Amino acid sequence: MTRPLRVGVQLPEAEYEARWIPVLEMIRTAEGIGLDSIWYGDHLLYRWDGQPTRGPWEVWSLLAATAAVTSRVRFGPLVASTSFHNPAMLAKKAATVDEISGGRLVLGLGAGWNQAEYDAFGFPFDHRISRFEEAFTIIRQLLTSGRCDFAGSYYTVTDCELLPRGPRPQGIPLMVGSIGPRMLSITLPFVDAWNVWFTDFNNSLEGYLPIREFVDDACRAAGRDPAEVARTVALFVGFPGALGRLTGNLAKPEVVPLSGDPAALAAMLRGFAAAGVAEVQLVLDPITAETVAALEPMLALLDA
Repeated sequence: MTRPLRVGVQLPEAEYEARWIPVLEMIRTAEGIGLDSIWYGDHLLYRWDGQPTRGPWEVWSLLAATAAVTSRVRFGPLVASTSFHNPAMLAKKAATVDEISGGRLVLGLGAGWNQAEYDAFGFPFDHRISRFEEAFTIIRQLLTSGRCDFAGSYYTVTDCELLPRGPRPQGIPLMVGSIGPRMLSITLPFVDAWNVWFTDFNNSLEGYLPIREFVDDACRAAGRDPAEVARTVALFVGFPGALGRLTGNLAKPEVVPLSGDPAALAAMLRGFAAAGVAEVQLVLDPITAETVAALEPMLALLDA
């Protein structure tokens, strides 16, 4: 393996109504061209002023389908909102999907942020980080030890057991999808990786470096060697026909997409690898089977 870092792709969320057959073509294309991973957002509904309401498919169903139709790529939610499921049930779903895949799931977790979908689907939006902290404890304990007793302010499980165990009894790799100080303090003692979204660092290497130092300091404060926690970065990449990405938190500033030109993109990814990034998740505009396939020359350059 000469590739300096793993390269994945996020499949459509709410850019357009992506039906299953085109999504399946993207999945097969991603694995076929040699990408390392496939990722999905975990959202239920997007509403913006002056725009039609949009919603993606339910992420755990997509993850189970991806597990069944692939044989090599890692995959996961980028990231799963702990607010949308009872945490013990979320751990059960993760163990089941990991079994279907033969041990290729990466469990990205976050606290959620999009109040419109919380209100529409009836999930409480208050105390999200406190709720996350309890949920994270239950999920982590069930996936690592197979059992949990927990009585909190928001969640209670009594003599809960995760049976049968998945293909990795030691647990599924956990990734935190946040750079918030409190979220990091909760998760960094335990997670295998952290992720930062492109709008948080202006989609640039220069913007990423201060965040790397901030999270590395948080690792040390949590008693972890920063080298023990993999750095992963979502990057926004534009191709001809790009329309802009009308998803995500519109309160965050728009960013300029990286060029999809193979040489330019390979050079940029080498720069992130040199800065210690272990994996990038490419968010493509537009996101189709054709743009996924267009990453193959870049991968060849990166592997050379």
